[in-house]
Amino acid sequence: MLVHIVAEDQNRISELRALFGSQDRITSALLNDESSVPKECDAMIVAVDLRNADNIAALKEVSAAFKNTPRKIFVIDQKVRLFAAQAYALGATHVLFHPVYQPSLLAALNGAGKSNVVSEDDDQGGARRAASEGAVSLASMFSAVSSGQQVDAAAAKHAAGRISDMIAEDGFSHWLETVRRHHEGTYQHCLLVTGTAAAFGLNLGLAKADLERVYSAAMFHDVGKAKIPLAILDKPGRLDDRERAVIETHPAAGYDALKGTRGISSEILDAVRHHHEYLDGSGYPDALCAAGISDIVRILTISDIFSALIEDRRYKAPTSRAEAYEILCGMRGKLEGPLVVAFKEVALNR
Repeated sequence: MLVHIVAEDQNRISELRALFGSQDRITSALLNDESSVPKECDAMIVAVDLRNADNIAALKEVSAAFKNTPRKIFVIDQKVRLFAAQAYALGATHVLFHPVYQPSLLAALNGAGKSNVVSEDDDQGGARRAASEGAVSLASMFSAVSSGQQVDAAAAKHAAGRISDMIAEDGFSHWLETVRRHHEGTYQHCLLVTGTAAAFGLNLGLAKADLERVYSAAMFHDVGKAKIPLAILDKPGRLDDRERAVIETHPAAGYDALKGTRGISSEILDAVRHHHEYLDGSGYPDALCAAGISDIVRILTISDIFSALIEDRRYKAPTSRAEAYEILCGMRGKLEGPLVVAFKEVALNR
């Protein structure tokens, strides 16, 4: 296997080279010194600061020379949406977080298609790994939607399944603690909703196929927010009426982006479009009433509201789980009463 490394400094190149054995063929170059780019290689590893606009411009030129390279692995330093999404926009097939460990790198080099593999210490536990894989999958989805490309539905479902498996093994409270500690903003919310929906489905005793539909719908539910300007999406504090109207376009935007995507069922599409509908017809975007709202949507809506209330945001302390549950109980006529009662165990005890 021939691997080409592109980095900003020689130390990072040396660090990455050290992960390979003597039998591997490795070439390398500094980002602004690509005079000897190999004509063909099996993989490219990019380790540069994506906050730098000059670096991004230089990478676009480099990427043209590697457009037929099957694996493009980006190593990024900060676990935030912008940089992972930027990496995918630049053609990444895999995103790893620094520091990179050999098993993660080899898995990315040997894997097929997009991967959710991330580099982490072995002792960080299943919740941390599941959260990181979920965040990388979300970054890939948001990047695809914002650029008009097709979402990798299989990878997203796999990441959501890992979250469900982790919650079944380690519990919902551990999941909440992990996500709050390591993620923020829209990705924190999506991860919380996926975990909450999975915990709810497990507590309801759903059959495996139904549980998969619930947590998959949760993973995809807010992908339409990729179309919302960040100034509105990440605004600290209350939105004004105009901004609220823009935010309320996200369910329909997500539905339109996913429509026709292989692996996205009609039930998931329905949940993406209608997770803000209420039984009394006061929701959006279609003002559905009870008869038009599916069971999956009813479960997802409760999970979504609860997760939004308990999020830990820089400008707002999280609502306690007990208080959040009381708010759900107060939404009589809007939410399915028996489901709210069934959710109590998840909200307070799991």
